[in-house]
Amino acid sequence: MQLKLTKRTADGILVIGCSGRIVFGDESSLLREEVKKSVQDGVKRIVLNLGEVNYIDSGGLGTLVALHTTAHNAGATIKLASLTKRVGDLLQVTKLLTVFDVHDSESEALESFRKEAVA
Repeated sequence: MQLKLTKRTADGILVIGCSGRIVFGDESSLLREEVKKSVQDGVKRIVLNLGEVNYIDSGGLGTLVALHTTAHNAGATIKLASLTKRVGDLLQVTKLLTVFDVHDSESEALESFRKEAVA
């Protein structure tokens, strides 16, 4: 299934829902362009909800790492939410769980941004 993205804003936080596959090629490019454009437009807090992602390949992992770096260099933060077991296992095996701020649900990721804003 091709990657589909949904976007919404909650309390100034951009939530991008990903559904389908994050693989090398058009899917990765779509996600990369969406996040890059948002960061260039001044968005500083982004949650990627990966709850509907059924497959991710090495190109998709590379895209997530590149997005993390792009956001960080622009003073923005990306948090991952609702990882499927498959995606979570893959991030664990590749040791990328230590790179990303991962939350069990979208609401937890949003709440962690809110707490940071208060602190």
